[in-house]
Amino acid sequence: MFNIDLHCHSTASDGLLTPAQLVQHAATRGVEVLALTDHDEVGGLDEARRTAAEHGITLVNGVEISVSWRGQTVHIVGLGIDPDHPELAKGLMAIRNGRTVRARSIAAQLDNFGIHGSFEGACRNAGDGHLIGRMHFARFLVEQGYAKDVKAVFRHYLVKGKPGYAPHQWASLSDAVSWIRNSGGRAVIAHPGRYKLSKSALEELLLEFRALGGEAMEVVTGSHTPEQSLLFARHSQRLGLLASRGSDFHGPGESYFDLGRMPELPADCTPVWHDWKGTA
Repeated sequence: MFNIDLHCHSTASDGLLTPAQLVQHAATRGVEVLALTDHDEVGGLDEARRTAAEHGITLVNGVEISVSWRGQTVHIVGLGIDPDHPELAKGLMAIRNGRTVRARSIAAQLDNFGIHGSFEGACRNAGDGHLIGRMHFARFLVEQGYAKDVKAVFRHYLVKGKPGYAPHQWASLSDAVSWIRNSGGRAVIAHPGRYKLSKSALEELLLEFRALGGEAMEVVTGSHTPEQSLLFARHSQRLGLLASRGSDFHGPGESYFDLGRMPELPADCTPVWHDWKGTA
């Protein structure tokens, strides 16, 4: 069985490690197949690929696209994409531009709550030339003593009904799936257990995703409990969706699982990599 991790982040989006450091860390954890799936960004793939070649790791070109669906934010991972595909590149650029607008809205909300300097702090955490996400604000709030860690931040800030929440319109589900498919990739619903959806709404999301050409869902991922993994394994089998496995690793101390340390997929699932050369 290959050690496969198909969801992680670098400093190209909101991870703590550079693409090279991330791959080096994956190598120390015995990962053999790794997908770098930065938020709305593919700029770290070249560096990751060079480092992966040095360590004998197969790097899968990936991305995690932010989507608005019925007022909810959901994430769609693309695996095996062509990062230079014009349609995908144009779509991701539009989302990144929107991230800057949202960041200023988040900062304004925190400022109204009495937390000042968050935009500048988030920019420092993001680094020069990189997109700004909620994780960068979360790290600022930890630095300033408003929460003990980033997991606590997302219980008390930056989410709906809490200080620092800023609604935003991301890409449509149809656009995200189309960009991924047209660039040669496979579309995967990321961490479905995280979305606050009723059973009927979740079913509608999965059916719409499948109808649009989506092919897989994350069954084993960092934020899923064992019970959720079994639930989504059943969903994948029932709906004919492939099953993916990814830690959603952002960095040491910020993730539920280290790279390559998740449980295996349930035995009855068909892995998203079942037809990839050398991994079946």
